[in-house]
Amino acid sequence: MITKITGKPLTVSGETLTLAVGAFEYEVLVPEFARRHLQERIGKETSLHTIEYLEGNPMQGRMTPRLIGFLSGIEREFFELFCQVDGVGVRKALRAMVRPVQDVAQLIEDQDAKGLSTLPGVGPATAERIIAKLRRKVPKFALLVGRDVPADADVPRDVVSEAFDVLRALGHSESHARTLLDDALARKKKYKDVEELLHAVYEQRQS
Repeated sequence: MITKITGKPLTVSGETLTLAVGAFEYEVLVPEFARRHLQERIGKETSLHTIEYLEGNPMQGRMTPRLIGFLSGIEREFFELFCQVDGVGVRKALRAMVRPVQDVAQLIEDQDAKGLSTLPGVGPATAERIIAKLRRKVPKFALLVGRDVPADADVPRDVVSEAFDVLRALGHSESHARTLLDDALARKKKYKDVEELLHAVYEQRQS
């Protein structure tokens, strides 16, 4: 299974990205929020975290392999959760993702069915199912960069999410873990790994 691919975007049209990798060109499906970012990366080496799946009708023997690409592993993880909701599935989830993951996660956490219903292909009934299934699973995605990593910060999104999980495991509430990370991110512009970010969190608590 292909979980990550690195190459140079050649074109982005609708939800389809053409990615040049060596002598090969790959067609990668991307959600709208990622497409806008990738348009600025045309010709520049870019890494995408991917999901590989088969699309088509197995009864007719027509199955086409597809790749879906995301800007980070945590965004891919959220998408996979979203696809697990009854009545959603890969294609509907792909159409629905017109807003960044943290925005969608925040709507779910706030149990905002009306807000979710504004996403393409997500009606009121589907919005309620999404909230019922995912509202207890999305806090780290809403943080993710919900309270977003500052624009000038050099911190991988996955590092922030993993640090949040560690703080929760250590007994901090969701809101307190978010506050601690927000404060640490505001103090220093670069954290290369989870250990360094957590060190900053506990250093500031002692000061």
